[in-house]
Formats: sequence, structure tokens, C-alpha cells
Amino acid sequence: MVKSRKKAGQYFLMVLITFLVVLPFLWMLVLSFKTNSEILSTPLALPKTFNFDNYKHAMETLNFPQLYGNTLFVCVISLISELIITFLSSFVLARMEFENEGIRKLLYGFLIIGLSISPFILLFPVYKINVFFKLRGKLALLFPYIATSISFNTLLFVGYLKSLPAEIDEAAVIDGCSIWDLMVRVVLPMTKPVIATVVIFNVLYIWNEFPFASVMLRDVTDYTLSMGASFFKGTYTVDYGGIVASSVMIIIPELIFYGLFQKNIVEGMTAGAVKG
Repeated sequence: MVKSRKKAGQYFLMVLITFLVVLPFLWMLVLSFKTNSEILSTPLALPKTFNFDNYKHAMETLNFPQLYGNTLFVCVISLISELIITFLSSFVLARMEFENEGIRKLLYGFLIIGLSISPFILLFPVYKINVFFKLRGKLALLFPYIATSISFNTLLFVGYLKSLPAEIDEAAVIDGCSIWDLMVRVVLPMTKPVIATVVIFNVLYIWNEFPFASVMLRDVTDYTLSMGASFFKGTYTVDYGGIVASSVMIIIPELIFYGLFQKNIVEGMTAGAVKG
């Protein structure tokens, strides 16, 4: 009897938490069918009539193919760059021998300390660096996105690589495998779970990132998806219906992407938890 009550309480708590998490998206979905006057006067009420005027206006205002193309370009280039950098550095820290272990700890600490620094306080220094190197448009976003992701990626990669048995490296070296072949042909295929996790988290971060994009991007043709909502804000007026409708259209592909790969997130986050 006690166990059944405990189980029922756990289910109730789980349903409550799920409802609280989903509620903001459901509310935003309802608001997308309301007029601006209804959004301002009765934000919690259901719309009087369900119409798609806000979505039509969003499609007419925003060039979604261009926004998606710019975002995908930044995502792909940033992900490829940071995966190469992080995997190679993490392999050195986790699998190779150091004459002085203090150097390993120093390098690892230097890479991980970035987790304690908010990337948004670096907006002005990063902007000045981009101006100095004359980086503009989408290229001005690549280096900040890569740099701000290295600490988190290193944390995942090093933890996972340390969990792999050292006998794998020894057997590969005995068979005549070079360091490069060891990394690319032996270790890299075994890191698929953590690579999937890194890709998913970084795609979601770049997809939603606004502060860097708002500072670095000046040309409308370079705008990413996160900048789409700014089209509906004028000097004296704000089109709330357009903002909400465009936000829904931007979020839905993200939710589908996350839903399809959520299993990989769990596997990647728990893969290096137990050293075997």
C-alpha cells in the first residue's frame, strides 16, 4: 500500500513537472493565434477565433530560407571546427602520458575554467577582436561560437575518453598503429555517443543564441534565425503576434530535432559516468 502511494506520488510529480515545462510553449502557441489587442488585453484567455494571420504575416516579413541557410552555415562550420579542436586536445589530455602531471592538470584546468565565465560578458572584447581582424557577417560569429563551446565539449570528451580501457591503446600500438591511426580509426568510432551529445547541445545553443548575433551582424542578409523576431519591433510599435508566430516557427524544428536525438543525449551524458 505504501509502495503504491509512493509510486502514485512520483507519477503525479512527474506529470506536474512535465506540465510546467510544456506550459510556456503551449501558451506561446495559443498567443500566436490572437491579435495584438487580444494579446495585450487578455493574454491568459483563449483566442476568440483561431486564424493564421500572424503566421501569414511572419512568412511575408521574414525570408525563412535565408535565415535557415545562414544558421545552418554557422552551425556546420562551427561544429566541424570545435569537434576537431576538442577531440584532439581531449585525446592528448585523457590518453597520452605527460612527464609532468602538473602540466596536464594545468591545461585541463585552463580549458575547463571557461565554464565559470559567462560568454556574454565578453561581447565587447570579442567585438573589438573581430574589428581588428576585419571579420564581418557570419564569419564574425564562428570564432565566438567555437571558443565558448570548447570548455563544455572538453568536459564531456575527457570524461568519456578516460573511461575507455587503456588496453585498447596498447593493443593498437602493438599491432603497429600510429598515433594518428589510433585516434582516427580506433578511438574516434568509439566516441559516437559523446559526439552526438556535443553536436545536439551546440546546435541548440547556436540556434537560440542572440546576444552575439545582435552585436556582430549588421547586414540583414547575414541574419540568423535568432534575429528573426527583431523584424517585428519598430521604433514606436511592436507586432507581438508576429513575434510569437515567428518564434513558434523557429522553435518547432528545434523541438523535432531534440525529440529525435534525445536518446543520444542521455547516452552521451552517462557514457563517461562510470569508469570501466
